[in-house]
Amino acid sequence: MTSEDINKIYSNDYADFFINYSGDLSVLEQYRNDTVNIINFFFAIVHLPVSQMSEDVISKRGYAAIPSLFGLDSETSLEASGILRIRRIPNFDLKGEGVLIGIADTGIDYTNPIFQFADKTTKISSIWDQTIISDKTPKNISYGTEYTREQINEALKSDNPFDIVPSKDEIGHGTMVAGIAAGNEVPESGFYGVAPDSEFIIVKLKPAKPYLKQFFRLPENAIAYQENDLIFGLQYLLSYAAKVNKPIVLCIAIDTSQYAHDGRGTTSSWLSLEASMPGIAALIAVGNEGNARRHYSGLIKEDLKYDTVELNIGSNESGFSMELWGTSPNIYSIDITSPSGEYISRIDIRLDETREISFVFEPTIIYVDYQMIESQSSDQLILLRFSQPTQGVWKFKVYGKGIYPMNFNIWLPMNYFIGPDTFFIRSDPYTTLLSLSCADIPITVTAYNTADDSLFIDSGKGYTRTNIIKPDIAAPGVNILSPSLNHGFIQVTGTSTAVAHAAGVAAMLFEWGIVKGNYPKMSTQDIKIFMIRGARRNVGVTYPNRDWGYGILDVFNVFDRIRSGK
Repeated sequence: MTSEDINKIYSNDYADFFINYSGDLSVLEQYRNDTVNIINFFFAIVHLPVSQMSEDVISKRGYAAIPSLFGLDSETSLEASGILRIRRIPNFDLKGEGVLIGIADTGIDYTNPIFQFADKTTKISSIWDQTIISDKTPKNISYGTEYTREQINEALKSDNPFDIVPSKDEIGHGTMVAGIAAGNEVPESGFYGVAPDSEFIIVKLKPAKPYLKQFFRLPENAIAYQENDLIFGLQYLLSYAAKVNKPIVLCIAIDTSQYAHDGRGTTSSWLSLEASMPGIAALIAVGNEGNARRHYSGLIKEDLKYDTVELNIGSNESGFSMELWGTSPNIYSIDITSPSGEYISRIDIRLDETREISFVFEPTIIYVDYQMIESQSSDQLILLRFSQPTQGVWKFKVYGKGIYPMNFNIWLPMNYFIGPDTFFIRSDPYTTLLSLSCADIPITVTAYNTADDSLFIDSGKGYTRTNIIKPDIAAPGVNILSPSLNHGFIQVTGTSTAVAHAAGVAAMLFEWGIVKGNYPKMSTQDIKIFMIRGARRNVGVTYPNRDWGYGILDVFNVFDRIRSGK
C-alpha cells in the first residue's frame, strides 16, 4: 500500500465498509480505483470518502456493510474453580505451558513483571499495535506496527523501554485481562494468574473513527473500537498461532450491543467457523447489561395488533441509537409519541428506506432506517438514531402484520455508550447478552461471586434472540485481584474478569490435551463439553438456564470425570 492508502485507514475523512467477497476477487473489481484492505478469505474493507457515510447509507449499502462499535466489558478465585486442587495431583500440575493466549483489547503493560519469565525476559511473543504507524507492519497487514519478542526483551533491558517499544496500555483493561488469565504468581500480594506458563500474543486496537461514533450517536469521549479492526486483530492472532504451530486461546472481553443477538452477525459467524478448528479456543464475556434496563422484549397479540414501548430518556443525553429486531416472516412498523405529546403517525413500511423525523415542539431529530430483510439475520431491522432527544418518557407503538403472536426485541447501546438514566420502563433482564457473545460455537462466560456463589447482578443473561443456550459457563468475576497500571494490584468486578479466568482454564486444557498429547484434536467445542461436564450445579436448580448456563466452572471436576470415566 502507498502512504496515501495507509492514511485512509486512519483518517476520519474516509469511511470503512465491509465487503463480503468470500474469495471471489472479481467482487472487488468495482473498487479497483479505491483502497481495499483484505482481512481474510471472507472479508475485505474498502475505504471510501466519508461523504458516502450519509444519513441514508444503510438503505443504500445495508446494515452489515457498516462496522459495529465495540466497547469494554468491564472496567480467592483459583480455589473456587478447582485449579489449586488439580495442581496438587501428579501429572496434572497444568499451568498452560506451550499454549498461546491471544487478546485484542486496549494493549498490555509489557513492563509489568507478571508478564516476564524468571530471567526477566518477556512472556509476550508479539504485540501488534494498530495505533502506531510505521513500515514494520505484520505480514499481509497494511497498518499498525508489530513488535517481536526480541524487541520487547531489548526494551526491558533499557532504562527507557518505551523508546524502543512505545506500545502502551493507557486504559488498563487489556493488562487486567492478560494478568488474570496468565500473569505470574505473586504470593506475597495474593495474586495468582490462572495459567502462568502460557505466553501471550497481544493486539492493541486502534480507537474508532469519529465519523462512525457520530453516525451511531455515541458520546465523543466513549471508548469504542471498530468491528473491522477487531476482525483484523483476531485474524492476526490466529495467523500467528498457525505460523508457530501452537494452540491458541482467544480471550475476548470487548463486545457490542449492536446487531441481532442471534449469532449470525459478521464477526459472530466467522468466529464460530474459526473456533470449530482444532487448536483454537474462543471465549467471550457475556457483558454487563443484565441489570441495566436496556432491553425490551415485545409481544403483539391479535386482539390489539400492537405493543406499546415506553422509553425514559435521561437528562444531558446528546444522542443514541436503538435497534428493533422483528421475528420473520412478520412485518413490523412503528409510530412515535414525544414527551410533550407530539405524535408521529405510523411510518409506512417500504423495502429499504431512511426517514428523517423532526418535531414541532421538540428539538429532537430521529433517523429511522427500515431494513425489511437484513442481509445476515434475514429478519427485519428498524434502526432509530436520536439527536438531541428531549428528556422524559417517549412512547412507541410497534405494529405487526403476519402470524400472531409476534415477537420482537429492542436493544439500547451498551454501558458507557449511553447515559444510565435512559432505559425502558418495562425492561426485560433476559436476552441481555451482548451480540458477539451470542455466537454459537465460542464459549460464552458469565460472572459469579465466589464469596457466596451468587450470580453477578449485572451479568448479561440468556438466551439468545433465537433461543440458543447461552451463557455456557459461569466463572469468578466479583472482587477479583488484578494487575494495575502502576504494577500493583486492585480488585475488579465484571464479566471481563470471568472470561479471563475461563481463558486460563482453557489454556490448561489445551496443555493437557494438545501439548501433552492426550487429546490432539481438541477444539473450542471439546473444551466447552469438558467444562459443562465438570460444572458444579446447585441442587434444586434446573440446568441449563438463562442465568448460569450449565453451571459453575470447576476444572478439578473436569479432570476427575476424565480420570474416573464418569
